[in-house]
Amino acid sequence: MKRPNLTADPVGPTLVKLVVPMLAGALGIVMFNVVDTFFVGRLGALELAAMSYTFPIVIVAGSIASGLGVGASANVSRALGAGDRASAERLTLHAYILAFLVVIAIAGVGLVTIDPFFRMLGAQPELMELIRSYMVVWYLGMPFVILPMIGQNILQATGDSKTPSAAIVFAVTLNMIIDPLLIFGLGPFPALGIQGAAIATVIARSSTLVIVLLAVVGREKLFPARPQLELFWGSARRILFVGVPAVLTNLALPISMAVVTRLVSRFGSAAVAGFGVATRLEVFSLVFTFALSMVFTPFVGQNLGAGTLERVRTGHRVAAGMSLAWGAMVALVFVSAGRPIAELFNDTQAVIATTTRYLWTLAPSFGLMGVVTVSAAAFNGLQRPFSAAAVAYLRLVGLYIPLAVLGRALAGLPGLFGGLAVGNIIAGITAYLWVQRATVTLAAGGTPATPVGAAAAPVASDPATW
Repeated sequence: MKRPNLTADPVGPTLVKLVVPMLAGALGIVMFNVVDTFFVGRLGALELAAMSYTFPIVIVAGSIASGLGVGASANVSRALGAGDRASAERLTLHAYILAFLVVIAIAGVGLVTIDPFFRMLGAQPELMELIRSYMVVWYLGMPFVILPMIGQNILQATGDSKTPSAAIVFAVTLNMIIDPLLIFGLGPFPALGIQGAAIATVIARSSTLVIVLLAVVGREKLFPARPQLELFWGSARRILFVGVPAVLTNLALPISMAVVTRLVSRFGSAAVAGFGVATRLEVFSLVFTFALSMVFTPFVGQNLGAGTLERVRTGHRVAAGMSLAWGAMVALVFVSAGRPIAELFNDTQAVIATTTRYLWTLAPSFGLMGVVTVSAAAFNGLQRPFSAAAVAYLRLVGLYIPLAVLGRALAGLPGLFGGLAVGNIIAGITAYLWVQRATVTLAAGGTPATPVGAAAAPVASDPATW
């Protein structure tokens, strides 16, 4: 499949060409957690509950990496759309350096706060040793988990969604092979239990580092001839202008999940385990809109750089429609087969009941949840990261948590899940209207493309892009 021209080819076919190769990669990303959950679920309800408690912090680290990647992608794609190759090369190298510095800081803090953090989440004492054995390995392996994500976003900024997808598929395949060996101790391997799942994840994800770096440096030649470290902080400011709000946007999910996990913990470890299975299935089911959001930011960024904002508005309409169609198919599957799917992960009846109820209640709202995701991606591509963050926090903090608390007070666990579904619906409609209005406003204001051959204007100094 020929690499599409993001600023000239027909909008609908262009998005399809971008998202189809990325589907396998997006599926691979969520499969890491689903595969780990499947094998750990064979160990027992306690191990499954322990992994459920680790999920929010694992998402935090991934959210930070993804946010930095979005910041790099938004700026690199805008520079490429404007024909400014030198800026794109400099931003790529400096994005890698910035991500490495951030990773070291996060891992250091994380290692010394494992116990107090998970106790704050409500983890029972019998789960702490299991949680600790998983998170120590995971924190030590963070550079191998996060740095490849930066390169994947850079490649997507060039219009290449095939290479990131292939790298992820290779990694998840490796994870599927290693997981049972280390978890159950098959053959010459020791039985490491939940810790084996963490080791397998780090090994598998590290395999993408070389693959992606070879593509970025060797094929795309997106590292400059000299590092230009004197310009590093300028590049870092541009990346962080989009990246920090994007990180905050991404962090809205684990923060809200941590709060909701705390709310669910009132109903016991089995409910937490069932909730953990359901949320992993939710992420798995939204793989299409996840892939779409990953390629939509560079699509918007290149068209912003080229000054073709009507394509952005049309692209958002198409992306929202695709998300709703996918959500309808997912809802049909979960409503009709939610219980048999839940039984694949654990045979404890209380766990199965919680997972099933979550899927039956929330699946009809998944399409609009996807609209929120692609809308946030559109705002990041438009260099309006604070609007992207506002969209996410409207759903997760403004609606998700308050409605969950209200629902639990009115109808217990079923009411809690109902509140989450209502939050998705309201947020999806609001996000769609917000982006459509923003693109009209920007087009009316005559947002210009960056002149070809000139350095891209520092977005942090341009209030119009906020």
